[in-house]
Amino acid sequence: MNINDLIQIIEKKLSQEFSIESIKIEDKSFLHKKHKGFDKNRFHLKLTLVSRQLADLSRIESNKKIFKILDFEIKKYIHSIQILIR
Repeated sequence: MNINDLIQIIEKKLSQEFSIESIKIEDKSFLHKKHKGFDKNRFHLKLTLVSRQLADLSRIESNKKIFKILDFEIKKYIHSIQILIR
């Protein structure tokens, strides 16, 4: 899967489940290219979400919900994910 397709899938899934004012997804994989075990098919992502619905939850609870929704993508295409909620 290429990064653009993955970003579209993530945006769609999160937007269907939560009220999101804005979403920004950044590919940070280039920062990890020299790391041992780097896999070009698994991405390092940074998600920045503006969502009152998610911001009202505890950080742990909001992350759990996001991880549950993105379970397949995390297992197959995402090596690491950083989540910022505002």
